[in-house]
Amino acid sequence: MADNFKAIIYPVKDVEKAKSLFTALLGAPPEQDTPYYVGWSIGGQNIGLNPNGFDQGMTGPVPYVDVADIKARFDALVAAGATVLQEPTDVGGGSQIAAVKDADGNTIGLRSAGA
Repeated sequence: MADNFKAIIYPVKDVEKAKSLFTALLGAPPEQDTPYYVGWSIGGQNIGLNPNGFDQGMTGPVPYVDVADIKARFDALVAAGATVLQEPTDVGGGSQIAAVKDADGNTIGLRSAGA
């Protein structure tokens, strides 16, 4: 898996309203539609809605970088001065996500696919 931005996750307060808006924007219904995540894959770019995002500390959209070894990349970012927002966490199917904040307050997400 190449290291690149492949997902942008938006925190939303009203998932039904956001789902309607993003369906109109993207021209297709979501491919994933659960109470905790709604997502599309358009041209290799994943767009997601997180109805719990604000409760999890998200203040706006977060880009996620796909990485092969999430723990190593997470540790490298922390060693370089990033602040931990979310340790690598299993989100199902062996996939993991993590998040850090850089020195300017920007959130950086990491994502690793399951086996």
